[in-house]
Formats: sequence, C-alpha cells, structure tokens
Amino acid sequence: MKNKNNLNTVFYKAVGENKRITFFTGILIAASVCAALLPPLVLEQIVNRLALQQGISLSLALGYFGLLALSDLLESGQSGMITVFGQKMTHGLRSALCAKVKRLPADYFTKHAPAQIASRFVNDVDVVDSLFTNGIIGMVADGFKVLSILVIIFYKSTGLGILMLLVTPLLFVMTRQFQKRMLKAQMANRIAVSKVNNHVPETIHNIRTIHTLFRQRYMEEKYDSYIQESYRALNKSNVYDSIYSPIVIFVSSCVIALMMVLAALGGGMQQLFGITVGTAVAMIAYVGKVFEPLESIGMEIQNIQSAVAGVKRINEFLSEEERTLPQETSTQALSRTNKETAVEFCNVTFGYDDKTMVLQNRSFSVGRGEAVTFVGRTGAGKSTIFKLILGLYTPQKGKIWVDGMDAAAIQDAQKRKMFGYVEQNFHSVAGTVAEQISLFDDAVGQEQIEEATKLVGLHENILELDQQYNTPVEKLTFSQGQFQLLSIARAIVAQPKILLLDEITANLDSETEQRVLQGLECACRGRTVLSISHRLSESTHSSRFIQIAEG
Repeated sequence: MKNKNNLNTVFYKAVGENKRITFFTGILIAASVCAALLPPLVLEQIVNRLALQQGISLSLALGYFGLLALSDLLESGQSGMITVFGQKMTHGLRSALCAKVKRLPADYFTKHAPAQIASRFVNDVDVVDSLFTNGIIGMVADGFKVLSILVIIFYKSTGLGILMLLVTPLLFVMTRQFQKRMLKAQMANRIAVSKVNNHVPETIHNIRTIHTLFRQRYMEEKYDSYIQESYRALNKSNVYDSIYSPIVIFVSSCVIALMMVLAALGGGMQQLFGITVGTAVAMIAYVGKVFEPLESIGMEIQNIQSAVAGVKRINEFLSEEERTLPQETSTQALSRTNKETAVEFCNVTFGYDDKTMVLQNRSFSVGRGEAVTFVGRTGAGKSTIFKLILGLYTPQKGKIWVDGMDAAAIQDAQKRKMFGYVEQNFHSVAGTVAEQISLFDDAVGQEQIEEATKLVGLHENILELDQQYNTPVEKLTFSQGQFQLLSIARAIVAQPKILLLDEITANLDSETEQRVLQGLECACRGRTVLSISHRLSESTHSSRFIQIAEG
C-alpha cells in the first residue's frame, strides 16, 4: 500500500499542532526586524541636536540605549523561538518516521541495514532541522531585515539607496563565492583528516606485515602526505575567512565615502545625496547593518542546499510501500471455530520473491497445549514458518490459522498476548531490568514481572543486584544463560497462549543449557510451544517433531 505522506504533509501537520509557537515566532521575527531599525533613527536625532548645539534630553539618551537593549533582546528571543520551532518540526518529523516504521513490511528491514534506517532518524532529520533553524526561517528574517534597511536608506537618501541597490547584489555574489570556496576547503580538510584517522589504526593493525616487508618509510610518507593535505585545505579556508571581513569593511567604507563626496558636490547631487550630519551617522549605521544579514543569507542558502539531499531521502522513506494493517482487512478475515487447533497451515506456498519458493503446498497443524519442534537443514524454511505465524509475511497461496483467526488479520495490539517469542540471542532495550521484561507496556505491572522471573528461576539473581529490578541494563553482569532466561521472562510476562522458540540454546554450553531448559520447562506449562532446533537436546519438552525440507 502506497503512502502519500511527505515532508510537506508532516510540516503542515506540525504547524497546525503548534499554532501558538508558530504565531509567536512570526511576531518575534517582525518585532526583531523593526527594533533593529529604530536605534539609528534615534541616533540621527541625537547627532542633529548636537550639531545644532541643542541639549539632549535624558529620555532621548535612555531611549537610544533602551532600544539597543530591546533590539538585542528581541534578536535573542527570535533565535530562541526559531530553535524551539525547529525542535517542534523535528519532533513531528521523528514521530512521523516512527509511525512509518510501524507500518513498514518485514521485508523492508531485511533489505535495509539498521544503520541505514537509523540514519533517517539522526542524520537526515538533523539536516532538516538546520533547514528550519538555520535555513528557510532565518533567511526570511534576514531577507526582511535587508529589505527594510534598504527602504529606510531610500527614504533618507535616494542617491545612497540607488548606490546600495547597485552594491548589494555584488556583495551577495562575492559572499556566496567566498562561502562556496570555504566549504570546499573545509570538505577537503575533513576528507584528509578522515584519511589520517583511518591510516593510524590501519598501520597499527598491520604493523607486523609492514615491518616484515620493510614498508615503514612508505607508511610514514603516506601519513605525511595526508597531514600536508589537511594543512593546505585548512590554510586555504583560513585565508578566505581572513580576507572576507576586510573586503566587506572596505566596500562599506567606499560606499559611505562616495556618498559623502557626491553629497558635497552641490547642485543635483546635493539634492540626490543631501543629508544632515545626523542622517549621515544613521546611514553609516544602516550600511553596516546590511552586510551582516547578507552574509547570513549566504550561509542559509548553503544550509538549504545541503538539506535538499536529506529532504529527498526522508521523502523517499515516507513514500515507501506499507503493509496492509490488520484492522484495514479485518472485515475480510475469516475465523474458524476449531477449538482444538492452535496453529494450522493449509496448503501454504510462500517465497520471499517470485523466483524461489521456500515452502511449497505445506500443511500441518499443532493442537492447543501441544509442544512441537521443527527440524531441518539451514534454509529449509523453519524461521520462515515463525514469520508467517506472526503475520510478518502473508503466503502467496493457502491459509494460516492461529487460534482460529487468519494470521494476517491479527491486530498488532493482540499479538503480545497471543505470542511469546524467544530468539537465540537476547536483544536489550535502553532501560532497567524491569523494562527489559515489560518492554514499557503499561499493562504489565511489577507483580507480573516478578512472577515471570520467578517462573524461569531468575528472581533471586535480580535481587542480588544493587538496584534490583531498577538496575540499568548496561550495568548488568549477567551470563549468557541468565540473559536468555531474561528473554524467556520477557516472552511469557504477558501470559501468551503460544510460545515460539528459535534455537534458544544453540550458543550455550551444556551446563548453562540445562539451566535454561529447566526455566523453559516451567515457562512452557499450559502453553502451545513451537520450537526450531538443529539439536534434539534443545527439544526434550516436545511431544512431536515436524521435518521441514527445502522447497
């Protein structure tokens, strides 16, 4: 099922959910732009009064300093609100990505590496965050600031306004060229630094081979070339950075000097550039204020360009094909009243692609309370059977019934009460020992958690920990067998009807295996148990074996 959601949809939804923050962000941007224009106007009045040898009132002087403070305060408030706005956008985006993960089919996770999926939540979302905080919104604010300053300059001095219109685009183009070259130099430096970082551990790892083949000199020269490469790139970036500011100061000084010279020529130029002393001071302040937002706009454009790739990757992720959620097909799902069968495969044919079928016309049934073990060679389809039972995949042909329901129609909320799943290795989540078992399910209380650990024989071990059930998982010093018992406790805490065991003792020594099997024997009582095994010793609790052959 295709999903039409994209970043625009998420953005509009987040704005709708945070109307107050959006409104105050807009108000603060407008107030910050207006406040930045006021101090030079007050300064103009002060200087004109001084030129006419008139007194300056205390209120005017305090007003000037007050406006400077207000301008800085609103500028800080604007930055803070833009940051908060960006955080709300990224929170909404990460929420949308999490919801998307829940709707993705199981084969998406087999085709894409975990790090690749995680990069969507971290790298790509961080890039989009900069799109809002240091990109579009900042560029709009700086654009309004430049425009408003040019309007004031035009109003005060038409000639200077025309001059600024001619100079501003040239300064912007120059700024962009400097930024591009600095970014290119910085990227070259990062590449060189990464080469250095890779070269050192590689040298240490292969130190014996290097000594044996007398390649020490070669490795030294290689290391030196990377260092030189980094130095040249960094030096180039520093050169661009060091000459940019003097050029901007020089250009602004030339503009002001040209304005003064033309204003002193008299005649038509006097009318075009004629200004008072106070206005000249104000214009100098405004000309200086133009260059800062121009430089910021250049960086914001750079951020927007950098974010385009992240936006594209996120849109691709959001448009990935989704599985059909059970509640959407529940009306089509069939049910059966057979109370004796827990799991039944009826002529099931399944393959992960159209070319190779893992299961061909397979049929079997498992009675309620029965313990069955699936045996067979690697790749025969034992784990695939579990995935089909869990509803992660649907067969191309045939039907799978679980507790009288179509396996594909069982809703996600029902599955934990229906299935308990134990894998070969324990996979921890960030949190305490109790949270490893409850998996943050509010319906699972402390009493249920302790009951599950007592059942598998792990309760006493947990009580020996410093913080007992509140011990963080990263501080656990459990053995591999104890972690496996913790995995079994997690599987049975919600009192599932069916227990799925996937070679849970394959990586254990014989002594640890016996302890796990003892805990497992208690956990399996009163439940339907399906196991996958390569060794019969893992399945002493089973009453029946089902041979799974390839194809």
